[in-house]
Amino acid sequence: MDFISGSELLKLCEENHCRISEVMRKREASEFGADPEETISRMKEAYRIMKEACHKPLDEPVASIGGLIGGEAAKVRNRRRSGKSICGSMLSKAITYSLAVLEINASMGLIVAAPTAGSSGVLPGLLLALEEEFSLDHEQIIDGLFTASAVGYLIMRNATVAGAQAGCQAEVGAASAMAAAAATEIMGGTPKQCMDAASSAIVNLLGLVCDPVAGLVEYPCQSRNVLGASNALVCAEMALSGVEQFIPFDQTVDTMMMVGRSIPFELRETSLGGCAATEAACRKTCEIFKTK
Repeated sequence: MDFISGSELLKLCEENHCRISEVMRKREASEFGADPEETISRMKEAYRIMKEACHKPLDEPVASIGGLIGGEAAKVRNRRRSGKSICGSMLSKAITYSLAVLEINASMGLIVAAPTAGSSGVLPGLLLALEEEFSLDHEQIIDGLFTASAVGYLIMRNATVAGAQAGCQAEVGAASAMAAAAATEIMGGTPKQCMDAASSAIVNLLGLVCDPVAGLVEYPCQSRNVLGASNALVCAEMALSGVEQFIPFDQTVDTMMMVGRSIPFELRETSLGGCAATEAACRKTCEIFKTK
C-alpha cells in the first residue's frame, strides 16, 4: 500500500476499491510495524489535542508571546452567537476554531503541527466545524485525518511544507490542501474528487508569501490560517459538486515548489519584507523587543 505520488495513490484506491483514508491507514501500520488499532489510537489522540486547542481560548483567554494576537476567536464566536454572522454557521465556526488554534500556538500551548505549527489551525478548524454542523461520527473525522495525512505526506515528500523554503503557500497552502481532501472524503467524495480538491487548494494559494511580523508566528499567520480553512471548504464544495481540476495534484505540487524557489528570500520567513517590513510592523517589533 505504499505510494510516492498522487497518481500512485489513486491507482491503489482504484485497484483495491477503497478510499484514501484506508490506503493511508494500511501504509502507516505497515511502514511503522504498528498494530492497526494502535495507528488509529494515535490519530484519535492527535484529534483530541486539536479539539482542545480549538476550544481552550474561547473559555480561557491566553496571551501570545509577542502580544500581536489574542481574543480574536472569541470575538468571532460571539458574533455568530448574536445571529449577525454574514458567513453562516459552518464557515463562522471554521474561522473561530482556526483562529483559536493559532492563539494556543502563539502562547506556547499544545497543538498538532498539521503540517506545521504556523498552519496548525487550518485542518482542525475545518474538521471540527464539519463535525458539529453535520453531527458526524468520530470515526468519520479520523478517516478524514488519515486522508489529510496522505496529502501532507505527498507534499512533504515531493516538495516542502516549510515557509523558509517556499513561502506561506507551502505551509498554509499544504494545510489547506490537506483539509480540502479530508472534507471531501468525509462528505462522501471519491478519491479523485479528494485529490481535485487538494489540487485546487494549492492552485488558489500559489505565491503566498511568508512574512511574520517580528519573526513571530502570530501576525499575519493567524488570519492566513482562516484563509486556508475557508479555501479548503470552497475547494471541497466544488469537488463534491463535480467541478474537476484538470491540472493533476502531482503537477500542482511541483508547481508550488517551483514558485517557492522564485519567491525572494525576504518573503520566505525572514521577516525582511511584506507585512513585516511595513512601518507599523517595524514599530511594533521595536516595542516587543524594547529596541529603538
